[in-house]
Amino acid sequence: MTSHTEEKYVVLINGIPASGKSTLTRALAEQFGFPVLTLDSLKEPFMASFAPVDRLRNRQLGCAAYQAIWKVVGQAPTRCVYLIDAWFGFQPKEVLQQGLQQAGITRVLELWMAITPDEAVARYQSRLAQRMPGHPGAEYLPELRKLAETAQPMALGPVLQLDASDPDEAAACAWLQRQLSLPVNAQPALSASG
Repeated sequence: MTSHTEEKYVVLINGIPASGKSTLTRALAEQFGFPVLTLDSLKEPFMASFAPVDRLRNRQLGCAAYQAIWKVVGQAPTRCVYLIDAWFGFQPKEVLQQGLQQAGITRVLELWMAITPDEAVARYQSRLAQRMPGHPGAEYLPELRKLAETAQPMALGPVLQLDASDPDEAAACAWLQRQLSLPVNAQPALSASG
């Protein structure tokens, strides 16, 4: 049984496509042992089943995956902290707020991957061959550039901004540890590379 005073946290790893969210999420999951939910991991099995997937269907599947994330988080116990890797700006902030409310989230922490337009385009372009069919292709690059010029964090709670070109994983871990009030000795030591 949980106390009514216990807060239910979620950690958003947010940034536009190709900003390095997945790499950071994996590092944080390894460090803290928190479970991970990613928009793409929920969406891509359906993309494969319903291929070919056009841009409209991709977006519909993304919206459904987004709702599934909050259903999963809502069923988790209060002490379970999920790392959620997604570009949260693909829908209005109100949709995120509704999802958080439905999941019983009382505190939101956000790691924002700041990236320049040039770097976002270069990274996305370099990954085109590895992207699953159904994701936007090279035609998306001009839209991504514009998105990188204006994208902002959701800012529904404390935000730590990281430079996507060289994210400081140790700083991100230390920040999360402080925000979650975790004892230092409860976490494994950071590796020299991380």
